[in-house]
Amino acid sequence: MTKISVEVPQHILDDLQDHIGTDKKFVSLSDAIRAALRKLLDSLDEIDKRHERGAESRLDNQPNNTALE
Repeated sequence: MTKISVEVPQHILDDLQDHIGTDKKFVSLSDAIRAALRKLLDSLDEIDKRHERGAESRLDNQPNNTALE
């Protein structure tokens, strides 16, 4: 799994800590961040679908790499 480094304001980390640990929603800080990223990506996918910017649209906008005849 790829590791990344990000700067996060302390108040956000403090809020996350309230949800991490035994008998809470997330096992670890990494687990909480991955879940938040998945939710963000799902939301962005929904927005793209509403604006017809799905994967198909991205492929349609790719330059044509065929050789000239």
